[in-house]
Amino acid sequence: MSYLPARKGRHRQRYEDNLRLVAGCIPYRLEKDVEDSRISVLMISTPNRDDLVFPKGGWEDDETVNEAACREALEEAGVKGILDEEPLGVWEFRSKSKQNSCSLEGGCRGYMFALEVTEELDSWAEQSTYKRQWVSPEEAYKLCRYDWMSEALEKHLRRMERNSNIEKAEKLVEHQMLSAGCSTKPSNLEESFSGLSTDAISVKDAFCFHVLWGEGFNDAPNPKSKI
Repeated sequence: MSYLPARKGRHRQRYEDNLRLVAGCIPYRLEKDVEDSRISVLMISTPNRDDLVFPKGGWEDDETVNEAACREALEEAGVKGILDEEPLGVWEFRSKSKQNSCSLEGGCRGYMFALEVTEELDSWAEQSTYKRQWVSPEEAYKLCRYDWMSEALEKHLRRMERNSNIEKAEKLVEHQMLSAGCSTKPSNLEESFSGLSTDAISVKDAFCFHVLWGEGFNDAPNPKSKI
């Protein structure tokens, strides 16, 4: 199978505040079992190291940061997928070759994203350098080389949990309305609970809130305020 060669050199590299701009992603997939869905995370090995990393690399001046993140996933891990365009965060760190240096050289500003993998290639550009490995989130935490990697993974998992809770709440509300003879469901459920963390309101809370206010859901008070 043919593939585009990996980009080499830094003649198109972006810099900001004397920091090299980097884009990367946390590739993941949902594995369905009988009762629930489990998340697996894709990490890659690097030469002469026992730990694993996420695909990342330089953001160049002829691409968007989203395109850079997808390119790095393809070049280093041989995967394609659906990128969440909202970054998990931005971290500043030093490149691995400059970890113990006191100079300003080697500073990076990294933009990390989540990538839902839809395709794994049998051959990819940097296959001889990077080997990929699917691991559980718990294993990924143990394997993360740097604190910023663990923080990015934690943000990704929290976002996945929040999205899952919203989806479950929508299904519960739809079931309750269909049982009551309704043919439609509220369209503003996600907006009504946007901005709330999973600690602030649970799926059960969301459902009970809807049942409490019945057909006046859209006119009910904001669940963030005290009733």
